[in-house]
Amino acid sequence: MVSAAEQLAANLNFGALAKADELKKRIWFTLGALLVYRFGTYIPLPGIDPAAWEQVFKSQAGGILGMFNMFAGGGINRMAIFALNIMPYISASIIIQLLTTVSPQLEALKKEGEAGRKTLNQYTRYLTVILAAFQSYGIAVGLQGAGNVVSEPGAFFLLSTSITLTGGTMFLMWLGEQITSRGIGNGISLIILAGIVAELPSALANMLE
Repeated sequence: MVSAAEQLAANLNFGALAKADELKKRIWFTLGALLVYRFGTYIPLPGIDPAAWEQVFKSQAGGILGMFNMFAGGGINRMAIFALNIMPYISASIIIQLLTTVSPQLEALKKEGEAGRKTLNQYTRYLTVILAAFQSYGIAVGLQGAGNVVSEPGAFFLLSTSITLTGGTMFLMWLGEQITSRGIGNGISLIILAGIVAELPSALANMLE
């Protein structure tokens, strides 16, 4: 006859095993999502000459552009589809948080609990689209004015670049939310951390040089 202590130990072991399997799934999902993010930082924007842009970037890498490149996981250096990274979402979150302190309507939403939080998150997403579109257009205009970086400048390039960069930011925002709900930790923070960690060695080497 199995004792009560043995039954309790068996139940505890089974529960720990089940939790371990769930944790493994979450870890693998997080690693897979971050791998997708890193892969996207190596896909260049259509219509630009990567070699020409690399020369332009090297001449400006010592300034603020190099710092933004580190936070973007090298996406700016390669002018990838994720060049904007998740920064428009961070900016939108800060703006919404600041507005809740001055707007009675937003402050009331903040006090409504889960329903209010969802509404504020939706406002943050809308503002992210606006900021990303504005910044994407600015990058497209800047690329056109950077010598021979753009092979075929014009309205089509401006439109396609703006859509691509904005879509890249929105995809990363969605990916971060998926990591938060199905992976481990805060997805947005992990995406930023992954970009910094990936570019930190080269950033330190450039600083020493």
